[in-house]
Amino acid sequence: MQLIMLAWRNLLRNRRRTLATLLTMIVGMVGILLFGGFNRAVQYGLETAFVRGLGHLQIQHRDYLQYGSGNPTEYALRDYRRIQKAVETDPILGPMLTAATPVLNMGGVAGHYATGASRPVFVQGTEPQGQNLLRHWDAHGVGAPFQSSGLTDTAPNAAILGRSLATTLGLPIAGEIGGKNSGPPPTQTRSTDAAPLPSDLAALVEDTADTAAAAGKGHDDVRIELLTATAAGAPNVGRLQVVGLERQGARELDDIYVGLHLAQAQRLLYGNGEPMATAVILQLHDTAMIPAAQARLEHLFQNGLSTQPLAVHDFATLQPLYGRIVDMFGLIFGFVTVLIACVALFTVSNTMNMAVMERTLEIGTLRAIGLRCAGIQRLFLCEGALLGALGCVCGLLISLASSWLINHAGLTWMPPGVTEPSQIVIRIWGEPSLVLTTTLGLVAVALLSAWLPARRAARANIVTALRHA
Repeated sequence: MQLIMLAWRNLLRNRRRTLATLLTMIVGMVGILLFGGFNRAVQYGLETAFVRGLGHLQIQHRDYLQYGSGNPTEYALRDYRRIQKAVETDPILGPMLTAATPVLNMGGVAGHYATGASRPVFVQGTEPQGQNLLRHWDAHGVGAPFQSSGLTDTAPNAAILGRSLATTLGLPIAGEIGGKNSGPPPTQTRSTDAAPLPSDLAALVEDTADTAAAAGKGHDDVRIELLTATAAGAPNVGRLQVVGLERQGARELDDIYVGLHLAQAQRLLYGNGEPMATAVILQLHDTAMIPAAQARLEHLFQNGLSTQPLAVHDFATLQPLYGRIVDMFGLIFGFVTVLIACVALFTVSNTMNMAVMERTLEIGTLRAIGLRCAGIQRLFLCEGALLGALGCVCGLLISLASSWLINHAGLTWMPPGVTEPSQIVIRIWGEPSLVLTTTLGLVAVALLSAWLPARRAARANIVTALRHA
């Protein structure tokens, strides 16, 4: 305690220099914590978004990830219901799960018959009940609002589109269907220069349109035609009622997304054949359970869970963008941390060097009355540690106040490749590992920067130090 009091008094001898050094430590602490909190918020937000859409794990055909996008029939799961039930009732896996639901992904061509607009699309068949369970996940407390599936309580031929796709097809929808922002589209006409469709495809489209008109469903403004290829290679056309728009996270997906009921997607792809699914989505209570769940699934695969060869992939494998974004922010955070640490290192080192030069006579006097070299070193190291600790405490308090202000200011930013802005959130409160590592790191930097001047002061020649004026 006496050593700490002496160190504190020495720091107060030159208040201006001590204050300048302390401000450097505070600014460094605030910068690291704010950027680290933003980094955590981005990571948790991405993880929550991907887990809500993809689940934590997906059971697929062993070769689907490599070849399935080009041939969803050959690499689909035939007994997906049995797989889903076996996983849900497993004594080890069952308690880990929050949701298990099948999904069918395929490609097609969507067209709006009234305007003659069309484009290739990505079609996803899902079960609304399962999707709603997936969208409740929020283990990190991100606070993202729950948005139920647009297919909930809709007709079997219902479809939801990405907003950009709806614009491309010329649907007269500026906002949600039936919403206040609905309005007419820009005037569009059929292209007279386009090559005519083959007769068989034209007949399919005309038959579909005639059937809808005969049934009195002449609402072309909210209906689209979806052309797919069946498992046998024959074309198949479905006339779908657009019941809503869902903005997808990535612009590329928003341009091509069509969501259907699983049964409708199976009819388009398999016709009257055996319905299949491309994957069974599994969502866990916590991301930390992924290794244990994967190990259990591998055990079930080896014990005949299915007659097909199966594989399980986590969401980071299915969506490599997650890992790339997290790694990028981690690299930037590491660079900023090293830069701030270097500034703090040289600032504290300069302060300690100046203190040694000013107190050379005192150092010689202390050595002359019997204080050992270790005592001199401890005194200067204690001064450096006090600077680091005080800077960290003040920086932590300022960081908490700043993060609260930022979180309640409603600031937003537009991440690259997304369709809507995200709120800027700083997560410091509730992140003890971030606070602890930052505090220990800056205190260690302060000690390291004080060590060399303390070593030089302790080794000073007593006679030379006493003659210093």
